[in-house]
Amino acid sequence: MSVEQNEPDIEITDGPMESNNIEKQENHIPSDDEVYDPRMEQKEAFNKLKAPKTAEEIKKSKHKKIAIIVIAIIIVLAGIGAAVYFIFFANKKNDEPAAEAQKEPEKPKFYSKLTGREIANDGENSLPTYCIQIPNGADGARPQTGLDEAGVVFEAIAEAGITRFAAVFQDPQSATIGPIRSLRTYYLDWDTPFDCTVVHAGGSDEAIQALAVGGYRDLTESYDYMWRDTTSYWAPNNLMTSPALLAKFNNDHGYNSSALTSFPRLTPDEADDLVSEAREKAEPQQTDCAEGEEGTDCKATPATPLVTNIAVNFGYVATFNTTYQYDEQSNTYLRSYASGEQHLVYSCADIAKNQPTPRADCGVAKQIAPSAVAVMMVDEYLDTDNYHHVIKTIGTGNAYVFQNGTAVKATWKKDSKSSQIEFRDADGNVIAFTPGQLWVAAVPNSSGSVQY
Repeated sequence: MSVEQNEPDIEITDGPMESNNIEKQENHIPSDDEVYDPRMEQKEAFNKLKAPKTAEEIKKSKHKKIAIIVIAIIIVLAGIGAAVYFIFFANKKNDEPAAEAQKEPEKPKFYSKLTGREIANDGENSLPTYCIQIPNGADGARPQTGLDEAGVVFEAIAEAGITRFAAVFQDPQSATIGPIRSLRTYYLDWDTPFDCTVVHAGGSDEAIQALAVGGYRDLTESYDYMWRDTTSYWAPNNLMTSPALLAKFNNDHGYNSSALTSFPRLTPDEADDLVSEAREKAEPQQTDCAEGEEGTDCKATPATPLVTNIAVNFGYVATFNTTYQYDEQSNTYLRSYASGEQHLVYSCADIAKNQPTPRADCGVAKQIAPSAVAVMMVDEYLDTDNYHHVIKTIGTGNAYVFQNGTAVKATWKKDSKSSQIEFRDADGNVIAFTPGQLWVAAVPNSSGSVQY
C-alpha cells in the first residue's frame, strides 16, 4: 500500500501581498539558525551603483580619468623615447667600433734627406746620388741646364777668380744636365759625405789622385755616358749628361744606392711656423707694457724687418759676385749676378727627346731661386801655379745663414773629409734648413764679404 504525500501548493501573488511580505521581512530579525543569503548584499550594492552620483563624486571621477589619461600618455611617450634611443643612439654606439675600424689610419710622411721635401717613401732616401761639377764662366757656360734640380749646390772659386759649382742630385728628372767641367780637391771634400758618383771632366792632379786612392765612384769624361752639345754651348763648356746615362753608369758598375749624410732639414710645417714668426716680428709696432710704480710703462719693441737683399762678394773678379733678393710669396731667394744679370737656368724636365738641345727644346730659361743660402767664410789662397785656388775645408770659421726672410750670424765646422759641415747659431744650436735647394757659398776671408 503506497502512501502519497502531496506537496503544498505555493501561491505567488502580486500587489499588496508582496508588499506586506517585504515589509514583514524588513521588520524581521533573523535568528541565528536562519541561513544567510548573499544575494541580498549584492542587490544592495547594485542599487547603490544605480543611485545617482553627487557633484563631488562626478568631479572626483573626472579628475581620476584625467590622471589616468596623463599617466597613459607619459607611458606612451616614454616608450617612444626609449625606442628612438635604441634605434638611433644605441645602434650608432654599436656601430662606432666598426666605423673606426673602417677608417683608414693616417699615412706616415717621409722627407728627403737631401732636400727636406716630402717624398713617397723612405726608400727614396737610398737612391743613388750624383755630385756634378758645373762651370759658371762667362765663356759660354750660362745658362746651365738642370741646375735648379740640385738639392745642394756648393759655389767656390775654381781658378782665376771664376766660380764653379759642385751640384748634388738625387733622382734628377731633367733630360739633360750640364755643362760638366773639372774637379778640385776641396769640391771633393764637400762631395764625400753624400756618398755620390763624382761626375767631372778631369781635374787638378791632387783631385785625380784623391779619387784614385779614395775608392770613389768616379765618372770622368766619357762619351759612353756623356755627349757634346755643339748647338747650345761651345767647348770646353759643352759636355752634357742625362739621368738615363748616369743610371746606366751606376748599373754598369753595381752602384745601386747611396748612404748620404746631408744637412739637417726642417719639415714643411716647421718652416711655415718660422716664416709666420718672421712676418710677425717684421710688423712695424710691437708694444710691451709693464706695470710701474707711477702707472703703466709701455715701450715700443722695434720691429725686425725681413732681410730681403743680400750681396755675396768673392772679391777676385766682380762679375762673379752675386746678389739674392728674397721673394716672400715663394719663400725663396732670386739669384742674380752683381751686374744685375739674372742667373738663368734651363729646366728640361718632361722632355722625351734623347739628348735634347736646351736652347731649342727646353723653353725659356728661368731664374734660379734657392730656398736657403749659407755663406762660409774660408781660408783661401793661390796654389803654387798662381792660377788655381786652394781652400781649407777641414776646420771651422764664421758663417751667415739666410732663410725664411731672416739672417743668422753663425759658425761652420767640418771635422773630417767624410763628415758633413755643421752650421751653428750664436747659442751653439745646429741650424736646420728650410726644404728646397740649399746654396752654400765659400767666400775668401782675405778678399770676400757679405752684406745685407
